[in-house]
Amino acid sequence: MEVKVIMNTARSAVLEIKDGGRYYTGHTYRIFVNGTEVLHTQKTITSLFDLKPDTLQQVEVFQEETKVGEVEFRTDYEYVTLDVTRFGARGDGVQDDTHFIQAAILACPRNGRVLFPAGIYRITSLFLKSHTRMELVKGAELKAFAQPEKFPVFPGVIESYDEKEDYNLGSWEGNPLPMYTSVICGVDVEDVVIYGQGKINGNASVEDWWKAPKDYKDVFRPRLFFVNRCKDITLQGVTCCNSPAWTLHPYFSENLKFIDLDILNPSDSPNTDGLDPESCKNVDVIGVRFSLGDDCIAVKSGKIYMGRKYKTPSENIYIRQCLMEDGHGAVTLGSEMAGGIRNLMVEDCIFRNTDRGLRIKSRRGRGKDAVLDQIVFRNLTLDHVMTPLVVNAFYFCDPDGRTSYVQSRDPYPVDDRTPFIRKMVFENLECTNCHVAAAYFDGLPEQKIEEIVMKNISVSYAENPKCGVPAMSDGVPKSSRRGFFARNVAKLTLDHVTIEGQDGEAYELIGVDELTKLHSL
Repeated sequence: MEVKVIMNTARSAVLEIKDGGRYYTGHTYRIFVNGTEVLHTQKTITSLFDLKPDTLQQVEVFQEETKVGEVEFRTDYEYVTLDVTRFGARGDGVQDDTHFIQAAILACPRNGRVLFPAGIYRITSLFLKSHTRMELVKGAELKAFAQPEKFPVFPGVIESYDEKEDYNLGSWEGNPLPMYTSVICGVDVEDVVIYGQGKINGNASVEDWWKAPKDYKDVFRPRLFFVNRCKDITLQGVTCCNSPAWTLHPYFSENLKFIDLDILNPSDSPNTDGLDPESCKNVDVIGVRFSLGDDCIAVKSGKIYMGRKYKTPSENIYIRQCLMEDGHGAVTLGSEMAGGIRNLMVEDCIFRNTDRGLRIKSRRGRGKDAVLDQIVFRNLTLDHVMTPLVVNAFYFCDPDGRTSYVQSRDPYPVDDRTPFIRKMVFENLECTNCHVAAAYFDGLPEQKIEEIVMKNISVSYAENPKCGVPAMSDGVPKSSRRGFFARNVAKLTLDHVTIEGQDGEAYELIGVDELTKLHSL
């Protein structure tokens, strides 16, 4: 077994306990810091808090009475702490504390900490400042107001003075559209860490932001956390809940870390994705629990206008030791991905009670820059996932989504509007209590999925499987226990793939140019 520190601040640290577990460890471990027992854990990614700055920390890990690991590190230097209550914030759940907290953030020097003691701080939008640390201690809650008139507006596009460029602040589902500023906002900031055992509560409900969500047309719903053109941003330990729309939305940003978070929204809340990195690079998602009303993680890179103009893919995304449950898709790519997605790895995670495991949503019209490549899923446990693997090149989003151009299975000419799905690898997946289908791959006839590799994958069905549609496109029948479907795949390799309770007729491999079977199906 290996124990290591994967990040630390002046007051916190994150341990990774590598005993072969996925999200949960194989045993309960006792954690000692400098000889004092501080907690018990059953999580592979575990945060430590209440540490002293600039101090050597000796961490020992015990399984019952036996020491099984240890690690040593030094916490960061801290210059000063700014307690928001000394700036006028009350934390009484009544007063609007926005301006008082904002004053503390703006006054915070490099190597300083903005501290939120226990209490409920009512706010609208807080704006981040570079080189800032913000700690929400246990019992501290940032609780947003829910009245739109209290929130500023980020315009979608502001034309430059010379009319050659534009400045994009607001965004909605891949287009540059006006939006209400988010509960936590950052624009062109760097080196920010928000951490602690507290909570960021968007406070949305069916009485306000979630009521008639499709009626927002002039200004769109805020996110809980939105950073635009930022870098070196970390969220650690906190709980994020009841977001008005997407929960965490980094936009054209880089070097992002989301570690040991709880992202919780009701299962019927509209468009409350957990994490939507859009045209971002170098993103680590480690030890995060998702339970919400839409996709747990949805990787994006803009609709047609944004993809063609900025040609900025989402890339180098690493997701591990996470728990995704009660969402539509565990990890979704698209549909707004006109800038492409590449180099994404998901490993050592649990998907539970989601509609789909991997969910790729593409369609004609996304454009030649909408390239998906080097997508890897490995070492995963999937339980009660309706359809574990879905790749759909006919997703019927947008006003033209049901036109013949988008939905036709006849080949169209390959041109500037044609997206491309290159290589995907799936290995070491254990899928139990599946319902609708084991896998559903539907590529474009004119530009087939280049390569899919499936290795060491087992699928078994629930005793009473539910009926459903594996992919959201026209002409897909509603069924249960469909088995394995692949159409328009240039190369498909199946190595030790087993689907229990199916017969040969359940496997439909249509338009596959090269098929390799090694002890499979």
